[in-house]
Amino acid sequence: MSNSKDKDLSKPENWSPDTMMVHGGTLRSQHGETAEALYLTSGYVYSSAEEAAARFTGESKGYIYGRYGNPTVSMLEERLRLLEGSEAAMATASGMAAVTASLLCQLKTGDHVVAAKALFGSCRYVIETLLPRFGIEVTLVDGQDLAQWQDATQENSKVFFLESPTNPTLELVDIQAVSKIAHSVGARLVVDNVFATPILQKPLELGADIVAYSTTKHIDGQGRCLGGMVLGTETFIKDELENFIRQTGPSMSPFNAWVMLKGLETLDLRVEKSCASASAVASFLGESDKVQKVIYPGHKDFPQNDLFKKQMTSGGTLVAFELNGTQQHTFKFMNALKIIKICNNLGDTKSLITHPATTTHFRLTPEARAETGIGQSLVRLSVGLENANDLMEDLGQALEQSGI
Repeated sequence: MSNSKDKDLSKPENWSPDTMMVHGGTLRSQHGETAEALYLTSGYVYSSAEEAAARFTGESKGYIYGRYGNPTVSMLEERLRLLEGSEAAMATASGMAAVTASLLCQLKTGDHVVAAKALFGSCRYVIETLLPRFGIEVTLVDGQDLAQWQDATQENSKVFFLESPTNPTLELVDIQAVSKIAHSVGARLVVDNVFATPILQKPLELGADIVAYSTTKHIDGQGRCLGGMVLGTETFIKDELENFIRQTGPSMSPFNAWVMLKGLETLDLRVEKSCASASAVASFLGESDKVQKVIYPGHKDFPQNDLFKKQMTSGGTLVAFELNGTQQHTFKFMNALKIIKICNNLGDTKSLITHPATTTHFRLTPEARAETGIGQSLVRLSVGLENANDLMEDLGQALEQSGI
């Protein structure tokens, strides 16, 4: 037990993470409510025309319009800021809004982006298809190959972008090493940290400049609401991102922010339970002759275990595995599951399974899927809060019915 005299507990930055997730950012009204208040309002009333003018110029602090800010959303931003250890944070309407805004707010025609090839399908679309439409040059690299990151740098390189672990094959990228390469040419590193969550990995501590989340996933954690968050320095959030979001409009709903505030209260408990079950499931699948390959960070056969130990504290809630069969066998296996549900979401209390080649990554060319290890027998399992033995029994009986 730490000595309370050593900590000023009036400062939230001195709280432990689990305390931050319960109390961080709380703003109480004059009524003194215990739970966070939900402010469902699109606008705000000013006491005078002069006050309204002062709000718009920034001379007077306060809210202006729902698209610009909201007290409930502010609580979520502050709570996640404390947990991530960033200087500032800004919420968005979805995870993809967070990724897109974090990139576009700082890029212009003539700039260059270096990104890993292994990305969520929508992220890859933004990088590979959307950015070039605006005259932004893009180079895709094998995220695990540091030499490719180095060779891709140019004088006009402004942003490096990666996921780690990647979606869906769970490969890791050395965040610290890539950040040094990016910084050597004056570029910023943006990390999509959704699979690791702020509980298992701290990209800012590893050298990243900006972190993006789909709060739809583990932070809500119960499949209810869409949301996103971008975290970084005060300068980046206030001078570059804030005005972009204000003017383009991907603002988070106050109701969604309220739901996610409640989700954050149990984030560490849910992630810890899901990680333990995911590890057990990975070991179980590794013993089956019907499974060709199991991919799980920290698993005995995971090829990047040294890097895993360097930048993550646990293997995560996702398990990817390839069956010893065809797509037909894989579909038959998925259809036979009783407890685990077929769904392309993740980070839920319910265990969810998807077939990336025909869902989240179906828009990629066959060559692009093959290049990133997304085959016809690969499935991605998001492990929830069910009993681990029940999940393993469900997987076992489905494997028996797969026809492999």
